[in-house]
Amino acid sequence: MAGSFEILKAGPSTFRFRLTADDGTVVAVSPHFPNLKAVVAGINAVRENAATGFVVDRRSLRT
Repeated sequence: MAGSFEILKAGPSTFRFRLTADDGTVVAVSPHFPNLKAVVAGINAVRENAATGFVVDRRSLRT
């Protein structure tokens, strides 16, 4: 089963989303968006970029 995006009311006129794994673990929480249309656009952007994004290892190479 795949994870899910949950749209949440973050205030009187703001929204945010939460990405959860299939076991219920919260993977990511978005910033606040001003309206429902914007939060849906944010979810779509994450879906598109996650599928094509590079993994960048920023750990120090010092030993």
